[in-house]
Amino acid sequence: MTTETYSSLEIDPRGVAWLTLNRPEVHNAFDDSLIAELNAHLERLHEAAGRGEVRLVVLGSEGKSFSAGADLGWMKRMVEYDFDGNLADSRKLSKLMHGLDTLPCPTLCRVQGAAFGGAVGLAACCDIVIASEKARFCLSEVKIGLSPAVISPYVQRALGPRQMRRFALSAEVLDATTGLGLGLVHQVVGHGDLDDEVETMIETLLAGSPQAQRATKALLAEVAREPDADATRERTCWVISELRVSAEGQEGLASFFEKRRPAWASDKNAPDKPASEPNS
Repeated sequence: MTTETYSSLEIDPRGVAWLTLNRPEVHNAFDDSLIAELNAHLERLHEAAGRGEVRLVVLGSEGKSFSAGADLGWMKRMVEYDFDGNLADSRKLSKLMHGLDTLPCPTLCRVQGAAFGGAVGLAACCDIVIASEKARFCLSEVKIGLSPAVISPYVQRALGPRQMRRFALSAEVLDATTGLGLGLVHQVVGHGDLDDEVETMIETLLAGSPQAQRATKALLAEVAREPDADATRERTCWVISELRVSAEGQEGLASFFEKRRPAWASDKNAPDKPASEPNS
């Protein structure tokens, strides 16, 4: 007997992990099975990224839509759940968002079409979002008597509290350009150029030091929590000092002064020269 899968995880020779939603017939809508699969994939990715086997993760989906949010069949089943059943279900979705948000390596989200409900949370949890001009975003939950509760910490961090209030309460549909202006999206491209632009960003990310990217991502999470704390300021000093004396830090500085590519970067994904002097 074969088990139907709604997602896939592939890691290419460069260490790029492709995490893909694969329910195009229902616009990649969430249900409990998809959430369970994604959580399992993320556990594997946390382990692989921690060992340095994965350099970055690209989150995408098959078909016309990125994700339509909650699956209708799943929603019908949830109507029958009691409070405890709903709480257990919500915690699985929360685990998914937290797992994606805290991956130690860079994450890149490819949005080709509609991203509604929880899918907005997926985008907000990624470090970089590249969207097609055809992409649309909507926090649609209030229209059916619900709330974007589980995804709200991540989406509000991207939009800011003031904009979050408007779009979580109004459930307005945002086009890609509006998403760009609000900070949810980093780059909007022509629909036919989406894959090329994603690949360009992959090459850009692969040119960076894996160790420095992991350390920077972890540090930025601390800075966001307590930007003006004495402990945070001290932590920033420790991070840069540890990186300067590390093997990758020494190699990066040496390659800069010797005007050559660093050891971690291939000929394909590294610039001939650093863009600017390292000083922080």
